[in-house]
Amino acid sequence: MCGRYAVFGPVSIPRDAVPILNEMNMELDRILNMRAADFNAAPTDLLPVVAQGQEGGFECKDVRWGLVPHWAKDTKIGAKMINARAETVQEKPSFRTAFKKRRCLVPANGYFEWKGEPKHKQPYFIHDPDGDLLMFAGLWEVWRPSEDADWLRTFTIVTGPPGLVSGDIHDRMPVILPPADWLDWLTEGPDVAADILAKVTEPKLTYHPVTKAVGSVKNDGPELVEPIEL
Repeated sequence: MCGRYAVFGPVSIPRDAVPILNEMNMELDRILNMRAADFNAAPTDLLPVVAQGQEGGFECKDVRWGLVPHWAKDTKIGAKMINARAETVQEKPSFRTAFKKRRCLVPANGYFEWKGEPKHKQPYFIHDPDGDLLMFAGLWEVWRPSEDADWLRTFTIVTGPPGLVSGDIHDRMPVILPPADWLDWLTEGPDVAADILAKVTEPKLTYHPVTKAVGSVKNDGPELVEPIEL
């Protein structure tokens, strides 16, 4: 499960992502650096996602975390839809339409997971060793309570089995896509997207322990991602 992550500037774009972003005509580092930092991004927060624009091209906009299916009666279900399992995302009624038509990328500097016994769990920040930006595979959806109401846009993060590094902390991890797969994930059909999920491997990651203050959504600041001594 991925229930907390961080996205903040200054953003470091991976070198192999630069030509991809140029092809997308997107200055992602500038966009992310202009927005307020989220050192403790939590469900229901408005957070940046990259997706195809309604009029063509690509855009990065803040979207609510916790996918609300188009058939939902209210938004409460979104709290249970912050993650979508890669193994079942194509079949689950909550996610299958979004998987076919509305995939997105979720920028992050890293994410948090907890390890240990209940009441004594220690949080860790998992990130790229060089501090480069990560891109989680995501899905987005639109919902509104009535025909005359405004649309609510929401998203979920796709998770899969852990890699060698992340497996030390937790039994699930966000699916982190390499730049070479970004465009195909956004634009190709569901068969290609399924192949991407099937072949994706864990990128180079590292982790360090952080303050337990990250456990409260009320806390938000750069100290939450700084390493501490245990």
